[in-house]
Amino acid sequence: MTDDLNSHPVSEAIADSLDDHPTPSTTEPKAAKASDGSGFVAMGLAPELLSALRDLNFTQPTAVQVRAIPLALQDNADKPANDLLVSSQTGSGKTAAFLLPVLHTLLQQQQQQEKDENKAWADKVAQAVARGEEAPKKPRRKNPTDTRHVKPANPGALILCPTRELAQQVAKDAIDLVRHCKGLRIACVVGGMPYPVQIARLHNADLVVATPGRLLDLQRSKQLHLNKVQFLVVDEADRMLDLGFAEDLAEVHKLTESRRQTMMFSATFAPRIQQLAARIMRTPQRLQVDSPQEAHVNIKQVLFWADNQHHKRKLLDHWLRDTTIDQAIVFASTQIECDALAEDLQQVGFSAVALHGALSQGLRNRRLQALRDGRVQILVATDVAARGIDVPSISHVFNFGLPMKQEDYVHRIGRTGRAGRDGLAVTFAEWRDRRKILDIEHFTQQPLRADMIPGLEPTQRAPRAPGSEPKRFGKPGGGKSFAGAKRGSGFKPRGPARG
Repeated sequence: MTDDLNSHPVSEAIADSLDDHPTPSTTEPKAAKASDGSGFVAMGLAPELLSALRDLNFTQPTAVQVRAIPLALQDNADKPANDLLVSSQTGSGKTAAFLLPVLHTLLQQQQQQEKDENKAWADKVAQAVARGEEAPKKPRRKNPTDTRHVKPANPGALILCPTRELAQQVAKDAIDLVRHCKGLRIACVVGGMPYPVQIARLHNADLVVATPGRLLDLQRSKQLHLNKVQFLVVDEADRMLDLGFAEDLAEVHKLTESRRQTMMFSATFAPRIQQLAARIMRTPQRLQVDSPQEAHVNIKQVLFWADNQHHKRKLLDHWLRDTTIDQAIVFASTQIECDALAEDLQQVGFSAVALHGALSQGLRNRRLQALRDGRVQILVATDVAARGIDVPSISHVFNFGLPMKQEDYVHRIGRTGRAGRDGLAVTFAEWRDRRKILDIEHFTQQPLRADMIPGLEPTQRAPRAPGSEPKRFGKPGGGKSFAGAKRGSGFKPRGPARG
């Protein structure tokens, strides 16, 4: 599940979340071939959730699920539930690791409440009959769509995500998991969407998946109360801090101080993450499931040095003509670069769209859906898309612009190699970027071997250790380039756009 159950292309959401398809790792056991889901059964999960897992073709839990779910479910009437601080990479199944125990507990509470209400009503009827009175009739159910009956939402669980795309994906995963759970409602609250629509969807929500800004907007306008939140999950905590949500997290912490359990998931146990955990968690149990150098073993990583931007575009054009590409993400450093690349690709015949934070949420949603539906082959994106996109058919990731942080490199390349497939991550760098490349290699503990393409070799050569002569790549796909490239773009026309 996304970052890994045993993932399956059937559900993009549950495969990284359920962001997470199982990515083979040196520390993770291989998925069992059995399809009975016995690993999840042994955890004592509700039958309704087990049925959903079978529907989604998830078989055995991944390493992070095996370790986190039992601890998250462990409860004692005399003590609060366990707080968990989990370090888990993209593709490890972390979304399911926190969704399943939270949904299981909410479902149990709902079923117990129904039993108590039915028993109370049965006692009331029995007392009336004993007095010789006519049995009372149950009051008619109020129309939940009638605005007179709409009350501020008061969810039992809250999941915070740093980006809109990730929040929407986690909400989709949760909806997939509660397909057999009668009465459990999931709501997604993100910026860029109309307030009336979100307020309507919040009605009677049991679990809310949200970005911090819009969540607090609705809370301050009295459309949402957080005093009954029992479970708080902070997903991608490192990215949350990168985007400046520290104060918002502190406010949410105060508004949900009576909660039973807090779970926080992050790529690393960096000092800033541990400081955040100390502020919002009670002596959390730490789980280190994998590390950057152990992740993405099914993704081949290659590096190409370029002399300048024009050279980089020629290299990218060469690679995008590879006939083995199903779908690809090209990462740019800035919004301006993102738009320019997408426009250049469109003009030479590629089916490409741009995705970045300056676009309206509706447009971002439509472009992501077009990618998932296969109507777009190439997504040109900034790091807003590095976390939260789970499309199993993405076979290639291209780092045209290098990420600002080394951690983002890991999340970028994690967009390929999903659902048990192999992936290819290609990085283009100028010689002035050599410090960033060294930082990435240090962070991942994996060297990026420099390769070359005949006819597109750089004129500047980086010093190399003896015996590390680069491998020479032939032309991917073996196709011939077209004449008449757009002047200065570095791209050559490819004929009618696909999709």
